[in-house]
Amino acid sequence: MDIRTPVANNYGDLATKFADTWKSQISRLQTKFSGAIEETRMPGEFPVDVPILYVKKDSIIGVLSFLKTEQGFDYGFLADLTAIDEGPQEGSSVPRFEMVYNLYSLSTKARIRVKVRLREGEEISTAIPVWQGADWAEREVFDMFGIKFTGHPDLRRILMADQWQGHPLRKDYPLRGYQLFTEPDPINQSLLD
Repeated sequence: MDIRTPVANNYGDLATKFADTWKSQISRLQTKFSGAIEETRMPGEFPVDVPILYVKKDSIIGVLSFLKTEQGFDYGFLADLTAIDEGPQEGSSVPRFEMVYNLYSLSTKARIRVKVRLREGEEISTAIPVWQGADWAEREVFDMFGIKFTGHPDLRRILMADQWQGHPLRKDYPLRGYQLFTEPDPINQSLLD
């Protein structure tokens, strides 16, 4: 079975159902953000379920805001925000990380995915001005991958102990990277006030 073969689901064949909507939206995005969109992957042309837009990191907030507020898009729900680690590649010019924004339109029921490629140590702007709900998801990405978000109001670990060394979802993190702590994290009094 080819991954491009539509699979029956409760919502029907998304690639057929939203093909015209997605083509129109991608065309408008490419016109509006011509220099910001690096690549587009459409269902049927690539083994993807929804369109994927690769956006330059400096333009991510503008593109996300446009997708949320512009008439005919209405991607008002940030369904998920995560990252992908392609692993360290010696001497490679390929960026190591991809930030992934999965968006959903409550009015049209359409989905779209926006990605940003990042090199090791690069920061990206926080999406909190667009979606307040990005707060904890960005903290999780910071905690698990070590990606920093410029402008985030409280970027600190959310899952691992403050004294934890490293970022467990990186591909270079040791498979059995156990860390045991005999002392609990100190209480941050400012969080209690």
